[in-house]
Amino acid sequence: MRVLIADDHDLLRDTLVEYLQTQGSFEVACAGDLDTALTMVENGATFDLILLDLKMPGMDGLNGLTRALAAGGGQRVALMSGNCTRQTAERAIELGAAGILPKTMSAKSMVNAMKFMALGEVYAPADFLNAMDSAETHPLTRNLTKREQQVLRGLTEGKANKEIARDLDVQEPTVKLHMKTLYRKLGVANRTQAALIAREAGLY
Repeated sequence: MRVLIADDHDLLRDTLVEYLQTQGSFEVACAGDLDTALTMVENGATFDLILLDLKMPGMDGLNGLTRALAAGGGQRVALMSGNCTRQTAERAIELGAAGILPKTMSAKSMVNAMKFMALGEVYAPADFLNAMDSAETHPLTRNLTKREQQVLRGLTEGKANKEIARDLDVQEPTVKLHMKTLYRKLGVANRTQAALIAREAGLY
């Protein structure tokens, strides 16, 4: 199975590639941005599945997905995301995405999902979509802006400010400002307390 993984997060990409290579049945190519991935396809490389990080350079939201789907070869294209709304996930599938993989998945689950999509199926884990819904309607988040909810999700996933900023395509000082108001609204003093409250509430 030939797979192209396009993600500008080196650690995650390299870890996934390393794991796939131990499985024996995968041939893996890598790219750090959308343009590099598309150039590979336009130069004649064919893949059973192309995995694109929703937030990497060149994606421009779902426009990058549309470009990849139009690149030719009839290759299946799926998205990876650490943080996206249910609306975005559903729209991606409407546009023709083979599925959406949460970055919080274990490597083993991700491999199974990739095989599933390569067979022509659509993968959208219900628990991931339901988690988005519950976060948007939970009383704890009622007073939080959409961006503050996204920052809170990043905190519960143990991400550093720099990683959250990259996922949300904002500057690190902006994340710190959101955290300040987030702590005030939740009545906590630090990121650990905020993450603990969110986990105890079953938000993420």
